[in-house]
Amino acid sequence: MHHTLRPRAALAALLLGAALPLAVAVPSAGPAAAREMPQPGTAAAQRKPSVVILATGGTIAGAGAEASNSATYQAAKVPVDKLIAALPNLGEVATVRGEQVFQIASESFTNAQLVQLAKRVAALVKQDDVDGVVITHGTDTLEETALFLDLVVRSDKPIVLVGSMRPSTALSADGALNLTDAVVTAASPDSRGKGVLVTMNDEIQAGRDVAKRINIKPNAFVSQWGPLGMVVEGKTYFFRAPVKRRGPSSEFDIETIDALPEVAIVYGSGNMSPTAYTSAVQAGAKAIIHAGTGNGSVAGYLVDTLRDLRTKGTLIIRSSRVGDGFVLRNAEQPDDKYDWVVAHDLNPQKAKILAAVALTKTGDTKELQRIFWEY
Repeated sequence: MHHTLRPRAALAALLLGAALPLAVAVPSAGPAAAREMPQPGTAAAQRKPSVVILATGGTIAGAGAEASNSATYQAAKVPVDKLIAALPNLGEVATVRGEQVFQIASESFTNAQLVQLAKRVAALVKQDDVDGVVITHGTDTLEETALFLDLVVRSDKPIVLVGSMRPSTALSADGALNLTDAVVTAASPDSRGKGVLVTMNDEIQAGRDVAKRINIKPNAFVSQWGPLGMVVEGKTYFFRAPVKRRGPSSEFDIETIDALPEVAIVYGSGNMSPTAYTSAVQAGAKAIIHAGTGNGSVAGYLVDTLRDLRTKGTLIIRSSRVGDGFVLRNAEQPDDKYDWVVAHDLNPQKAKILAAVALTKTGDTKELQRIFWEY
C-alpha cells in the first residue's frame, strides 16, 4: 500500500544519520499541506487531541544490519524523537510529544521498571492537556505490562501499547503503521473507558486478554476472545468492549504501590522435580503460578509438595500452559480442600502479574480467588 512507503523511507534516512529534533507537534510535509493544517491558537488546533508517546525500547526501536534482516537485529536502538519525526502524518491526527522512559529489550523489564512506568502513565493521564498515552514496547513482555497498567492506572483515558515484530530497517517493517494506528487509537474518543489497549497488525486488542502467540510474524498478538476492533485508514472501528474490572473500577492504585512481591512460575511437563517449587520459595517467592498441563493439572507425585508449601504459607495458583480456555476450580484438583487458587483464563505470565498486584493488598485465598474471577 502506497501510504506506508513514506514512513519507511523517512525512517531509513533517519537511521543513516539524519538528525531531527523531537517534535512536539509534527506537521505534514509540503507547503500546501502546511497551509491546510490548523494554525496554533485556532479553535481547530485547540480541538486536536494531545497524545504523549512513552518510549521503552524494543523491536519497534530496533535496527538490523541489512534491509533483509526481519528477525535478526538489535532491539532498542532508535530514540523516540526519531520514531516520531519519521512519521510526519502523526500531526494530522494529534499533537504528539515523546518521552524516552527506557531503552531496553522488553525481556529485561523488572518489577521496579513496571512500577516506574505505571507511575509516569498515571501522572500523565491526570493532566488536562493529555488526552491519551501511547507506550512503545518490546513484544516479549508487552502483554504483562498491558495487564499491569490495566490493573493499577485508574483512568478512563486511552492508554495504548504498541510494538513491532520487525525492526524499522527491514523491508517489511511493521512499526511505522503500528505506531500510527496506536496514536489514532489513543486520540479517538471511542477508545475511552475500554481499558488498556494493544494496537498492532491493524487490530485493537484488550490489554487484559491479548497474548503473544507467534515470534516471527506480524500477526503475533492474539486474544482467544477476539479483538475489540480495528484501525483502518486512520479511523478506529470498535465492535465489542471488555467486561472485566479495570481502570477507574479497579481496587488497585499505582499511587499506593511502590514495589511488587516476588511471584514465580513453574512450567508443567512430564517427569517434573519438586525442587522447582521448593527452590522458588527458598529464593523468596510468596506465590507460585503452576503452569500446568491441560486444566492446570498437577502430577500426582507433586501434590504433597504443593500442599506442604501452602501449609507453610506459600500461595499456590493453578494456571495452564495451554493457550486457550480456562482453568476450572475443583475440577482437576480439590482446590477448596487444598486452599489453592485458580487463574481462570489468565495465562501463567498474566496470572503472575495479577497475583503480584493482588498480594500488595491481601494474602487471603478467598479474596485472591475473587480477584481472579473479577479482573
